[in-house]
Amino acid sequence: MKKRLILLIFLLVGAFYHVKSQEFVLKKGVVQDSVRINDSIPESYAVYLPSKYDPGKEWPILFAMDMQGRGKQVVHMFQEAAEEQGYIVTGSNNIHDSLSIAQNITVVSRMFNSAFSLFSINKGRAYTAGFSNGAKLASLIPSLIRPVEGVLSFGSTIPYIELLDRKNPFLFIGIVGRSDFNYLEMLDAKNKSFSTQKYLDRDRILTDNFLLSFEGEHEWPDKRYFQKGLEIFTLKAMQKGTIQKDSAYITKIYNIEFSELNDYVINNDMAAAVNLADEMLTKFKGLVDLNQLKKRTKALKKDKSYNLQNRKERKFFQKEYFIRKDYDYNLNDDVLTLNYNNLGWWNYQMGEIKKQIASPDPLEKEMGKRLLGYLNALIEDNINLELAQNPLNDEALSFLWMVKTITAPKEFSNYLKIISDSAKYEDFGTALFYLEELLKNGYENKTELYLLEHTALLRITPEFNEIIDKYLKDARYDLIEE
Repeated sequence: MKKRLILLIFLLVGAFYHVKSQEFVLKKGVVQDSVRINDSIPESYAVYLPSKYDPGKEWPILFAMDMQGRGKQVVHMFQEAAEEQGYIVTGSNNIHDSLSIAQNITVVSRMFNSAFSLFSINKGRAYTAGFSNGAKLASLIPSLIRPVEGVLSFGSTIPYIELLDRKNPFLFIGIVGRSDFNYLEMLDAKNKSFSTQKYLDRDRILTDNFLLSFEGEHEWPDKRYFQKGLEIFTLKAMQKGTIQKDSAYITKIYNIEFSELNDYVINNDMAAAVNLADEMLTKFKGLVDLNQLKKRTKALKKDKSYNLQNRKERKFFQKEYFIRKDYDYNLNDDVLTLNYNNLGWWNYQMGEIKKQIASPDPLEKEMGKRLLGYLNALIEDNINLELAQNPLNDEALSFLWMVKTITAPKEFSNYLKIISDSAKYEDFGTALFYLEELLKNGYENKTELYLLEHTALLRITPEFNEIIDKYLKDARYDLIEE
């Protein structure tokens, strides 16, 4: 299967071919949102050229992935860091999560070819980046399109392990919020403590692996993390000899990060200090004298505060691991058996998560946020699996929507689906219950309610209109007096 898929992708992509020439006016220092691939292919991409861009020199390039085809938006995210670090950035307007992997790779390869034909690019300094699903595509590209030296992955570990090519190893930089439900997987990968990472190490698929964490959830980080990612790419290019060492650049970054390390120690955030020290030892290897940093790192790891923080963090990680296993088992079993009686258990779990999120302990608070994100992602994955079945299992879908109203009470679409599905089978009791729950949570679109599929009979019942009148006023149909 792996060989057939890779063969299909390479047949679609091909080698770097010549694109049809087009008139293109270079604009430096601004994002251009619609560079055409060529006259015969209706595809385009956004591009940012640094204000100092000179076609007489070779420049690094970052291909940023947004799975909704929002090229201009994703390029804007990197603009500030790209200007500071001297990178070209592009983002396709035509990749989409509704397309297959092969289709998206084909679109990306055409963007690669166009960019390499139009701009002066150092072929040893091409990189990819993306957030969440965009990061997953970005991590696959080095094995299928050459040359790509590194990946900047926001909020996602490396997927599609079976498609990665050990003949084309790449640098992986993960950036993730500590409250992101993917944080544990990305941390495990960095620490080489799970099977995926052992596979990557054994087959030497990664040339190096960094993990930068920030205070946040499943979201883009502060812009300084974009700069940190590009700095690592540049420093690793100097280590490799792809570009000349710039002593002033190296010393500037080293001094800034050593100052950050001292700040962590002053604030007694020893875990962050150790993580930064380990990162610096890898990042600046062969570029500066690291003896002082090595001694500092050794002392930090012996510090009692660090060991206490480390043990406490691991305790929460272990607890979270077992809770996740409970979620996995119970959701799978509940869907198979349509165990409506267990909806109360899910409601209890949400109560526990809310307590954790409200905790004054930052580690417990982060765990609660990760568990909430994980649970909602788990339910969504199960919903998508059910939607892919033919024929559809309406009862399984309805059960999953019910669980989702517990874990994400402000996602109104789940209530609407339950109301429509229940009314379809004339289960008006269930429909009315979820109608009232919907309105209790602040839903106000009366027009959408009255147009909801399968609810024609439900809408003319006194009970429906009483609920509408109670929460929204002015029911469309007069109440029928007994």
